[in-house]
Amino acid sequence: MLSAKSLFQEILDNDESFRLFCSIAASGETQGGWENARIAALVPEDERALAPKITRHGADEDKHGRIFNALMKKRGLRPVEVPPETDYTMLLERHGIGLAHDKLKSDQALTVQDIVTYLAHSRVTEQRASEQMELLRKHFADHPDIGRAVRMISDDEDNHLAYCHEELLRFAAAGHGRAIQRTLREAALAEIRMYRDVSLAVMDHMGRILGWPGAKRWFLAAAIHAVYVYERLAGWRRMVSLQMPERRDALGGPASSAPEFA
Repeated sequence: MLSAKSLFQEILDNDESFRLFCSIAASGETQGGWENARIAALVPEDERALAPKITRHGADEDKHGRIFNALMKKRGLRPVEVPPETDYTMLLERHGIGLAHDKLKSDQALTVQDIVTYLAHSRVTEQRASEQMELLRKHFADHPDIGRAVRMISDDEDNHLAYCHEELLRFAAAGHGRAIQRTLREAALAEIRMYRDVSLAVMDHMGRILGWPGAKRWFLAAAIHAVYVYERLAGWRRMVSLQMPERRDALGGPASSAPEFA
């Protein structure tokens, strides 16, 4: 029976597919770490109190990159070059989700509107990350090789999502509500298109590595397109709602260190 669990088990059991999966994940997390570190350095003076939380966000992402690299090292694998069509983080930036790298590479302070945009975009992408890690946690939380990593990253992604909700509600109360809702909707609709395209590209690479027959590839591609149709019609709304999270001040402390997997 073809299921999310059996699909990922196939990827996990094969060194080449596992190496590609971890390389893609590590690259995206490391990129996210750099972006958050730059945003923290450029926070406008009126929002300097937010800088430690953005720094913590970036440190968590960087830690996740180290974890995925450690999982490869444990199996004697080296990272591979990430195919451009599977690079979710860079493709999002190129399509205007997140702050432009040219802006982040400068020394000019960001505006409050830039911070609102960053938080709105993060709220959308962290929704995706939280859901993906929850799926892995459901099936692999007790796995002897990856269970500890899955649990740690899943907890962090939930914290990131809670932080985005709380801070966006604070900015909405300060008069940025319309800009937040507009940015959330634009980002959500763009993200679901990008997620579809990246998912198709990743499945294509995995199919070639694992030798999937044509019928299986067709079925998986159809499933990805079906998810996109659902998200385009209604599912995107879960990415734009805001509610005060149970986890308050979720990024108020220091980041935890990456565990050893050797």
